Amino acid sequence: MTKKVVLVVEYDGSEYKGWQAQKLGIPSVQESLEKALAVVANHPVRVVCAGRTDSGVHASAQVVHFETDAERNERAWTLGVNTYLPSDIRVVAARDVADDFHARFSALSRRYRYVIYQSSICPAILSNGVTWSYRALDAQAMKEAASVFLGTHDFSSFRAIGCQANTPIRTILNFDVQQVGQYIILDVRANAFLHHMIRNFAGVLMSIGAGEKPIAWAKKTLDAKDRTKGGITAPPTGLYFVGVEYPEHFNVPFCKLGPHFLPYIEELSYDVPS
Repeated sequence: MTKKVVLVVEYDGSEYKGWQAQKLGIPSVQESLEKALAVVANHPVRVVCAGRTDSGVHASAQVVHFETDAERNERAWTLGVNTYLPSDIRVVAARDVADDFHARFSALSRRYRYVIYQSSICPAILSNGVTWSYRALDAQAMKEAASVFLGTHDFSSFRAIGCQANTPIRTILNFDVQQVGQYIILDVRANAFLHHMIRNFAGVLMSIGAGEKPIAWAKKTLDAKDRTKGGITAPPTGLYFVGVEYPEHFNVPFCKLGPHFLPYIEELSYDVPS
């Protein structure tokens, strides 16, 4: 009897050309995971993810589902599968899920964190896990600027030129900026994201934080609805897919917000503009 299984997956995307399986010989997270799952399931496995990540982007809580007729317990889908995975990919939770669950289409929102490390010296540790800023950034100015992105807008100024989404309209549900020691964390939750959207947010906010641009430039960029009017696309190294929200009845495993090297950050809520 075929059943559906949901997994929560953590990975360091530094050595992969993104999530999606590609041509033979091009490393991807999806291909590595499917190969490991096939060994444990004893049949080919195809996984569907909540949100594809680009080359060099990480995840602390990517959600995927797959179908199988293999009778395995949760331990087999976690520890067993991890035995066959490279050290930079790990299944951290597994659970049987209802047949009508879909990792992508059942999602109510997705959440990313962008981690910036401020130091006069480029870090050796986590060099591929954070985005380095040699200048001190004004986190409060970045936070004020980010508030204009809340709500439903045309985010054409923040989509990649090659973005294939049918519409640039997205709803930002939360956008927080916090400083913890030398880290500045951009924490963004939305119904969905455009290609390079978070990295383009980061590029604009880092310019504002560095004092290169005024706070009002964030709204000016948003209102322009033109990618050429925006800032640089920030590097992928600091970007993490950290969570997906689903209807409670699906009982998808919940993992503590990552990445795990960050200390606890207090959850904040916002009233989203209509």
